Amino acid sequence: MAGRALILEDTRRQSVASYDFDARVSIRVSQRARRIALRIDAAERTVELILPPGVPARNGLRFLATKQGWIAARLAALPQPVRFAEGVIVPVLGIPHRIRREHDPTAPPVAIRDGEIWVRGDPAHLERRLRDHLVAMARAEFTDRARPLAARIGRNLGRVGVRDTKSRWGSCSGGGNLSFSWRLIFAPEPIIDYVVAHEVAHLAEMNHGPRFWRLVDSLSPGSAAARAWLKRHRSRLFSYG
Repeated sequence: MAGRALILEDTRRQSVASYDFDARVSIRVSQRARRIALRIDAAERTVELILPPGVPARNGLRFLATKQGWIAARLAALPQPVRFAEGVIVPVLGIPHRIRREHDPTAPPVAIRDGEIWVRGDPAHLERRLRDHLVAMARAEFTDRARPLAARIGRNLGRVGVRDTKSRWGSCSGGGNLSFSWRLIFAPEPIIDYVVAHEVAHLAEMNHGPRFWRLVDSLSPGSAAARAWLKRHRSRLFSYG
């Protein structure tokens, strides 16, 4: 049965078409694109149709129609969303934890201990309360890991923030501010250490040249394995919450 896909063109007009997959499709013109391309957003479970400048949208839609089977297979292969609810198991720093309801009114709103996550209050607020806690935990974890690394290479560290980014795990601004995807809190600690080291290294090398990668490896040995892990498990990290 055909799914229904919403097509957005330059955010100015929209139409609806039926395809053999059930996902929203957005169209984006990229100045850097040299050919029509497709990208599956694992976090939002959506499809992005990327067009080079000057290529009509109808050409892109014809290309999209030829790739329906590929798109449907990619969407079907994505991990099913894991919502935060009582009894559900989610990883924290790579370690599985079961979500439990806390009935003690004097207990903290969220407590993580002994392989369990205890969340106090109305079940209707559990998802938001746990997400807020994990976002704050991620910010603290990344800050605590970034500061000694920045000091080690003699660079000043600005603010450390977290966002729900979809395309990259971290970023470094010219002013020395670092930003990370809060969803890294689900990954094992060596993976977090690698991403933090990667962004701290940008404090000294705002590029991806040989000196940059040597610095990353000095701050986080085995970085190649961490990059491979992130590539394999990206969709899984985005499935939680």
